[in-house]
Amino acid sequence: MIKGAIFDVDGVLLDSMGIWDDLGARYLRSLDKIPEEGLNKILFSMSMEQGAEYLNEHYGLNKSVKETVEGIGMMLEDYYFYEVLLKPGAKEVLEFLKSKNIKMAAATSSPRTHIEKALSRNGLLGYIEIIYTTSEVGVSKHSPDIYNLAADFLKTKREETLVFEDSLYALNTAKEAGFVTVGVFDEKGESNQAELENQADLYLKKLDDFIVMSEKILN
Repeated sequence: MIKGAIFDVDGVLLDSMGIWDDLGARYLRSLDKIPEEGLNKILFSMSMEQGAEYLNEHYGLNKSVKETVEGIGMMLEDYYFYEVLLKPGAKEVLEFLKSKNIKMAAATSSPRTHIEKALSRNGLLGYIEIIYTTSEVGVSKHSPDIYNLAADFLKTKREETLVFEDSLYALNTAKEAGFVTVGVFDEKGESNQAELENQADLYLKKLDDFIVMSEKILN
């Protein structure tokens, strides 16, 4: 019987994945620079510092790498604080789980301040008992530590705990650790949706499909 649920946030509860495709271009436009076509693909494999160096050199920004990183960071913060919206069905799913007395936590790779502000502004923070971030835990979701900490806090066994993820590698991490996994489609997220669906214990093309399909795994 399921007693707990752990949610990834970006691409699962928040409709935020698109910002990562547009962040470099947004920053350039704020400086009255015209971004080149395909900039997101150029920046995709770079670290934040490498991307900042590329923007500085390619667009003649006359800024230090640190200044550009900070500028992009402020733009990202503004997006989470004031713009990002929920994925359709997010509140309904959390309300449904609450009605079943299922305790909920969040496990995210984004900064705590961004996530808390976005969830609060969109009316979800009250459903979440605790938030864990990979930066605070000290390891990425290639390790199950973040899920284990959340389950320990909720006092639920791994086999009694759902993990909602839109990323294949993170879902596999949770699955290998013994959690019950729910794969969530996001058009800006995981490229290998077929494998996400194959690996997940339950796969959702729309988040609120969970309410109808939940009988398969809740009991």
